[in-house]
Amino acid sequence: MGLLRARKGAEIVSCLWAAAATHLRFLALCLWRLLGGLIRSLLRLTWRILKRSAVWVVTESPLAEPRRSAHRPLLRLIPWVIVAIGWIVITLVCVTAYYASVVPDPREAMIMHVPPNLTILARGGEFIAERGMRRAYVPYKDIPRHLVKAVLATEDRRFFYHFGFDPIGLARAASANWRSGEVQQGGSTITQQLAKNLFLQPRRNWARKAEEFILALWLEHRFTKREILELYLNRVYFGGGNYGIGAAAHSYFGKAPQDITLSEAALLAGLIKAPSYYSPTANMNRARMRAKEILRLLAETDQIDINQYAEAAASPPGLKVLPSKPGFGFVADWVAEVTPMLTGESSRNLTVETTVDTGLQLAARNAVENVMRVKGRTAHASEAAVLLLTPDGAVRAMYGGRNHAESQFNRAVRAMRQPGSAFKPFIYLAAIEDGFTPNTTIDDSPVDIEGWRPVNFGKDYRGQISLRTALTHSSNMAAVRLMQAVGTDRIVEVANRLGVLSARNVGPTLALGTSETTLLEMTSAFSVFANGGLAVVPEVVERIVDDQGRVLFERSKRPAPRVVSARAVSAMNDMMNAVVAGGTARSASLDLYPAAGKTGTSQNFKDAWFIGYTAQWVGGVWMGNDNASPMRGVTGGSLPAEIWKELMLKAHEGRMPKPLPGTGMDPSLLQRAAEAIGIADVPSRNPRRMIVPAAGKRPEQAEAGPAGGTSLVR
Repeated sequence: MGLLRARKGAEIVSCLWAAAATHLRFLALCLWRLLGGLIRSLLRLTWRILKRSAVWVVTESPLAEPRRSAHRPLLRLIPWVIVAIGWIVITLVCVTAYYASVVPDPREAMIMHVPPNLTILARGGEFIAERGMRRAYVPYKDIPRHLVKAVLATEDRRFFYHFGFDPIGLARAASANWRSGEVQQGGSTITQQLAKNLFLQPRRNWARKAEEFILALWLEHRFTKREILELYLNRVYFGGGNYGIGAAAHSYFGKAPQDITLSEAALLAGLIKAPSYYSPTANMNRARMRAKEILRLLAETDQIDINQYAEAAASPPGLKVLPSKPGFGFVADWVAEVTPMLTGESSRNLTVETTVDTGLQLAARNAVENVMRVKGRTAHASEAAVLLLTPDGAVRAMYGGRNHAESQFNRAVRAMRQPGSAFKPFIYLAAIEDGFTPNTTIDDSPVDIEGWRPVNFGKDYRGQISLRTALTHSSNMAAVRLMQAVGTDRIVEVANRLGVLSARNVGPTLALGTSETTLLEMTSAFSVFANGGLAVVPEVVERIVDDQGRVLFERSKRPAPRVVSARAVSAMNDMMNAVVAGGTARSASLDLYPAAGKTGTSQNFKDAWFIGYTAQWVGGVWMGNDNASPMRGVTGGSLPAEIWKELMLKAHEGRMPKPLPGTGMDPSLLQRAAEAIGIADVPSRNPRRMIVPAAGKRPEQAEAGPAGGTSLVR
């Protein structure tokens, strides 16, 4: 009985609450409509007052009275101008009030916490280097005055005199851009740049510019000029993964911001306009020239005296080399640069696991030094760069130059040089895709294109030859005629498709490789031939983890799309294998391992390239001088091929040979390779079976491609 009464009581209470809820909702709706009506009435009243005030100003105020003047038509415009200005002011006030209510406090965007640290690890977890992406927040009192002057001189000269928007500066920039015919100066103030960095997405449209303008006005109202400048200098990007003056001073000079010199301050100020272009790690001479321009500007505007200018100009800034494992400086710099692009800004300590193999990285350095130390001086060659990739694009070794301490310019990733004949495989691939075959004949005789008369190396001409023979001996005449047959636009499309995104249509000379590119792009493009025709994106970062164990980035394991058909890959591997077997790259032959590749030498021996690959590795070598001075007879088939061969032999240690995609392999290679690495009883019919190691040797499981067979296109 008690249970029934309790249930009945609960039902009554539930019914009462349901009825009450219905009445409460009705009451809330009435109140909402009443409030909406009051707001609408208030807005109508405000509108009527403003409308009547505007009509009064235009028709009845003293400004509207007729005047006896020759400028009477112009005087009649005065009340209309006043009304227009009034409406603009009202609109700005309303919009500013709106943004003030919805945007976060900029102080929350300040970098007040402990700076994140970047720990860089090799494949397998071995320590490579440590980098600080940015340092602690730097208050205005600790920022040297000469740095403030340098930044204002180049970014916003009238910063302390405008209200967040500088019409005078905008007009000056527009005039300078109009006179030069290109965009040389920007009209954004420091306050506008801060608004963009704090709150806006990097879009280029009128809506974003309007938001930037309104937010700049609000920032000027909310903060003092010094506070805005303090925020700006702690948020602006200085390149190399460095956000803020604290990070930049530590990364480039190993100093606290208050300790940097005038010349160093000018260099940092020059980075803001274009951090990548003026980066001292990319081009120190360009960065110093930019710093000198800013010093000259400071002297011309009496910000510094002539003695300060002379002293700073005579003491150009130099970089502090951050600590890293010997031979890994270029890798560490590159990883520090790409990490923010993969994770965005992060306030936590990060651990970056790279794809780099420490043994192969040191092998790349040794290969360069072994050749350059003995033959570099005689050959008038001062620099070399090396890349080693897996066929799917993982960077196992990257050597950007001979001395990272002297020059941090990464020649493997950044140097734009002419590839010469190393570009020809893209021409041949375009021809193969258009129906040519390796056995198609082509004329190897002199050609004349509107007065341009290229010649073969050594001025040797062979008449009618096959495409295979033409590529084997790097015939310029054949390349030019193939280019005429398929078209330059088609060749550029093929190169872009394989990953040489910098390739451009430079006219007929494209056949001789005059379109500048990087070693990274060329090596990754040749990886497409090594993996059977799949797209390749070169990657040096395997995974990024923060200090809480969260994975912020991980290299994709999804299958890559096909960009070259199996038939075309087979034909290209057949022809480029002939280049290594008996052509211009025969000095790079690996004996036990089927290899393919292409040499390249630019005009006057300024650049020498060799890009080669097996079914297991892809390697690229560039050699030359930073000032583009000629070397003494160095071709891609000489010193670069020697470096490539030494590195490749090291990389293939303990591995069984595999056929290049779409080609066959001599069965005897398997037995010879097995004997070389200490493996006995190589199976002849099932090469993928577990192989029994010889007595006293360590176990190996070697995979081999199909034994026997010949090239599919020979």
